[in-house]
Amino acid sequence: MSSPDRLVYMANQIGKFFMSQGAGKAVPGIAEHIKKFWDPRMRSAILAHLEAGGAGLDPEVKDAVMTLRKTGAQ
Repeated sequence: MSSPDRLVYMANQIGKFFMSQGAGKAVPGIAEHIKKFWDPRMRSAILAHLEAGGAGLDPEVKDAVMTLRKTGAQ
């Protein structure tokens, strides 16, 4: 599994957890988790993956990563 594939897998797993908490909490929860617990290099890589189209990212995860991009979290 390549690095982007691994990050997509991890991000989608986080997304599945937060979706179980309710749709309104999912996107902010995913974004906050990635911001708090992912290494800056991992955040930069997932942002680059999103900018390249975000293949494989679940919709809520894409929204969360877009939120990180808008807030400048890298």
